[in-house]
Amino acid sequence: MPTPPPAVPPARTAADAAVQCPGCGSVLAALETTAPEPPAAPTAACARLFEETTRGLRDEEGADPRPAATLALAEAAWTAQHAAGAGPDRVRAALDALATRTASPPVPEGTARPAVWRTTIADVAADLDVIDLAVLVDSWARAVLQDWRRDAAG
Repeated sequence: MPTPPPAVPPARTAADAAVQCPGCGSVLAALETTAPEPPAAPTAACARLFEETTRGLRDEEGADPRPAATLALAEAAWTAQHAAGAGPDRVRAALDALATRTASPPVPEGTARPAVWRTTIADVAADLDVIDLAVLVDSWARAVLQDWRRDAAG
């Protein structure tokens, strides 16, 4: 009996080519992965975008304190948006770091996670060719704090 030919994967459609990150809501090009992504975790595409966007900061952080400070702010903003399944202590630490690093009032304890974010790592990456990364990260961090506060007030 002849062996059937291998199954041909279906052609990708535009809907298959994009994924929405459950952490920040960014819609990004899907990455080819073999493992399914956990439902509360950031998508592989979003995590990769964060790593690529902050790579230069990681490379420079040992030689200059400014990139290290910008990287710490970016990591706090990222965590505040993407730590849904990591527990409240991790989110609280990120929010406290954001407030401290931006000289802003802290987010009240018990504040629910925002349903919508005004700025994400995708916005930061999109503007890198025209705006300095440190300025973008500072703006992103402040927007994350405002989003948390907005939902606390509403």
